Amino acid sequence: MAEKEARLAEAFERIEETILPCIAMMLDTLLDASQSVAENERRFLVGELKTLAAELEELTQVVERSSPSHVEPGEYRARGAA
Repeated sequence: MAEKEARLAEAFERIEETILPCIAMMLDTLLDASQSVAENERRFLVGELKTLAAELEELTQVVERSSPSHVEPGEYRARGAA
C-alpha cells in the first residue's frame, strides 16, 4: 500500500509541475488570441475549450481511479480559493 501511495504522490507532483502549468499556458494563449478576434467570430474557442475539457476529464478519471480514497468534487477548489 505504501508503494501505491508513493506512486500516487509522485503522479500528483508530476501533474502539478507539468500538466497544470501547460493548461494555464493554453488558457492564456486562448484568451490572448480571443482578444484580437471580433466577438462574433470567436467560435474557434469553443472547439479548443472542448478539447481541453475532454483532456481534463480524462485526467480526472485517471486520478480518481488511482486514488486510494474518494475525493468529493469541490474539495480541492475550496482549498485553492482560500
